[in-house]
Amino acid sequence: RVASAPGRPHFATALDGVSQPFAQQVAIANVVPSPSHPPSIPVTEILFGIWACGFARITASWWVRWRRIATAVRAGSPVKLDLPIRAISSPTLLEPGIFGVVHPVLLLPQSIEARLSPEELSAVIAHELQHVRYRDNLITAIHMFIEAVFWFHPLIWWLGTRLIEERERACDEEVLRRGYKPRVYAESILAICRLYLASPVDCLAGVTGSDLKRRIELIMRNPGVAGLSLGKKFALTIAGTVVLMVPITIGALNAQEIPDWQTKAGGKMAFEVASVKLSTAKELVINVPLDAGERFQPTGGYFRAAVPLWLYIQFAYKLWAPAEDQQKEIARLPKWVTTDYYSIEARAVGNPTKDQFRLMVRSLLADRFKLAAHFQTHDGPVLALTLVKEGKLGPKLIAHAEGRACDDPAASPGPVPAGIIRGEDSAGPENFPPMCDALALIRRPNGTLLAGYRNVTMDLLAGSLSGLLSLGHPLIDRTGLSGRFDFTLAWAAQPGPPPPDTPPAASEPLGPDAVQALRDQLGLKVESARGPVQILVIDKVERPSQN
Repeated sequence: RVASAPGRPHFATALDGVSQPFAQQVAIANVVPSPSHPPSIPVTEILFGIWACGFARITASWWVRWRRIATAVRAGSPVKLDLPIRAISSPTLLEPGIFGVVHPVLLLPQSIEARLSPEELSAVIAHELQHVRYRDNLITAIHMFIEAVFWFHPLIWWLGTRLIEERERACDEEVLRRGYKPRVYAESILAICRLYLASPVDCLAGVTGSDLKRRIELIMRNPGVAGLSLGKKFALTIAGTVVLMVPITIGALNAQEIPDWQTKAGGKMAFEVASVKLSTAKELVINVPLDAGERFQPTGGYFRAAVPLWLYIQFAYKLWAPAEDQQKEIARLPKWVTTDYYSIEARAVGNPTKDQFRLMVRSLLADRFKLAAHFQTHDGPVLALTLVKEGKLGPKLIAHAEGRACDDPAASPGPVPAGIIRGEDSAGPENFPPMCDALALIRRPNGTLLAGYRNVTMDLLAGSLSGLLSLGHPLIDRTGLSGRFDFTLAWAAQPGPPPPDTPPAASEPLGPDAVQALRDQLGLKVESARGPVQILVIDKVERPSQN
């Protein structure tokens, strides 16, 4: 749409269609629900239900057994022993064990002193104190939680069995290292087995766990413990690090990058009702800015647009105007993707944000256009936006905190100085829209352009100028500038080869080209570099069914 600016008949003012605001309300009288789909089996819900039942059953079973031990501790009476922890004598037929994580308690069966010799009892207590030293109850509690969550995985249960075996073996080895006789220690374990019940729950670190026959054989042989030299410790550390980092690294290399805005928006979302129709009008109609900027006014849940499909894709996947690599991908698509206009009228529950609208449009495109797409990132040629002079900004690039506020009705961050564009007067504030967070662009019939931003980051500036200036490669920010800025930029489209017999003066440019304008007006320069180039690859797209 082109409208002549008041009092300025010698040039026309126009805003890019994708950044033009629409204040009118959208009527939804003709909106109909999306076509119904045949009922499908809720596989995800069924699997979650099975997992939840298993988790609840295992957790409840362990809770009941834990409560039995807690009751035995409360019913017991203190025993005076020269130990670093409390000792409780319980009338319940339980084997000796350590109960608790933060404040561990040694639980002893009542009258155990009369059933074991002093030397045997001392060996049993030494065993239990090693469980406290190694914090076995904490490690076992953590593994019990993992078992409850991943109860369906047999490897988790195998690891639980191995955990008990290794904790008992470690305690046995330490008891023998402290000088207890293997025969006396083995007889104390067998006596406990004859007299008392085994621990009813794994988090009670007792004395009879693991494979009893194998433990007795190892105790009697007393092979000793091979120490770890510094080299062995280093090799073990390296091996553990490799085991941990390899799957993490593989996952990071193969994971699809998820933009931060999608994470914040809350995952997959969809419109409540939506209508998609082929539009005969070749005119951009929108009520939500279909650009990658942040500018947005809440619409009360209404979404309305009539644009080519590619603009919907750009909006849904938050793409700037496509550079050379993305243009090649667009050229591979059916022609109707960029030429046919589709009217979408939709309503969402509540008052969605712009990023939530993006996710809803993405879901709609997948449902109605069968659109499937993914990002590919490769290292390639890019253009880097850097400062001409370190720490110095150009005259037309100012910190937003030093300029006008977004709610200031004044029209422009500032007029373009006279003489920048040959043959045209300076564009005054009355001709420049008061927009924040998005590109406002004035195109003149003679090929000169004026762009302005307010309250934008350097990333936003670089991303939008990448397509606006037709530089051919993605423009990335390497200025090192943080914060938000206001600016105006005026430049002239460079003419092609002049027609025959054209006077030389007629083919001269009307002003600086885009790169020179960036340097002179904003204090920024464009340099060739290499960096990550992200492309949206369209795997599948179909014409929609009409409704």
